[in-house]
Amino acid sequence: MENIILAEQQKNQPEPQIRSLRRPRDYQQIPLFKDVNPLDWEDWHWQMRKRVRSREELAQIIKLSGEEEEAIRKANGRLSMAITPYWASLMDPEDPACPLRRQAVPVAQEYSVGPHEMVDPCAEDRDSPAPHLVHRYPDRVLLLATDHCAMYCRHCTRRRLVGEHDCAQDKEGACGAGKFDAAVEYIKSNRKIRDVLISGGDPLTMEDEQIEDLLKKIRAISHVEFLRIGSRVPVTLPQRITAKLAGILKKYNPLWMSIHFNHPKEITKRCRIACEMLADSGIPLGSQSVLLKGINDRPYIMKRLMHELLQIRVRPYYIYQCDPVRGTQHFRTPVAAGINIMEKLRGHTSGYAVPTYVIDGPGGGGKIPVSPSYILSQARGKYVLRNYKGKIYTYLE
Repeated sequence: MENIILAEQQKNQPEPQIRSLRRPRDYQQIPLFKDVNPLDWEDWHWQMRKRVRSREELAQIIKLSGEEEEAIRKANGRLSMAITPYWASLMDPEDPACPLRRQAVPVAQEYSVGPHEMVDPCAEDRDSPAPHLVHRYPDRVLLLATDHCAMYCRHCTRRRLVGEHDCAQDKEGACGAGKFDAAVEYIKSNRKIRDVLISGGDPLTMEDEQIEDLLKKIRAISHVEFLRIGSRVPVTLPQRITAKLAGILKKYNPLWMSIHFNHPKEITKRCRIACEMLADSGIPLGSQSVLLKGINDRPYIMKRLMHELLQIRVRPYYIYQCDPVRGTQHFRTPVAAGINIMEKLRGHTSGYAVPTYVIDGPGGGGKIPVSPSYILSQARGKYVLRNYKGKIYTYLE
């Protein structure tokens, strides 16, 4: 009821504007990149090799705060700092609260562990019947193809796994032939599995040949109907989406892609080009966003993100409550904040712009939808409902 009253109070108020961030700089305005050839800038391999990993490099891009300085000194091993030059060029150099900067640059709060936080909150390791595979739901599996990402997001749920091994640069080692044989054999042996999600890390940091080899092996399994890739590369490293890669992915349709977007500032012209290339190859695109305190926890920010996603042919799919993984309590919002966002979306904008808000049940419960309550009461054959305006209606069966 509090949500209904709040919605009524705010429905006629103009939506605030997203706080103005300085216009993204041309990369050649940044001291660290001032001599970079445009052809190198557009080369995804160059972007991966030149990721920002040290305090000295980062200090040439942004004015570091005390909290950032302290955290960078500690950020070694798992989830060490790595920021693509592309993403670094988008960060506000003066504002530590910049939503892109906060997702990429470590802060001291990461080293404070909350009372309910866990190393593996989704219990993926427990539900792993074969290396690199998670099997929780009856008809689908998650295949963790790599522990490597283009950029290491500071809110990462799989921080226990990612950041140490550079899979993209090791074709013959951990990413070589035979790595996924046990996972593929498990999928072959279980005819209930019809849906395979390839994630990581980020599978699009693998080389074209590695990606195609994996897709070919899974597509050859007769009972697998549905292939998905989970990636943030179109957002953090859009240069990776090349005509060659799009052509490879197209060969294995029906193939869908879930892309991790968190803020409207991520939808740049370069990101748009990458998404258009994928969509033009017949790959349906969906978005997965994580609700993050101070970044996208205001309804007007999330609404704008959903609208801009539709403009680049990405269908809003999920908003996740930030998982209780160790070192992320400064990112988590109350669940009520997510419900309030859904209250401001449902009925107030196109249905296509309304994702599902979910909590991944801690301990391996899977995705649980959470939404405002629209059923006020029910009796035999009678439902009392309220709509997005708070008006009451009775439905008789």
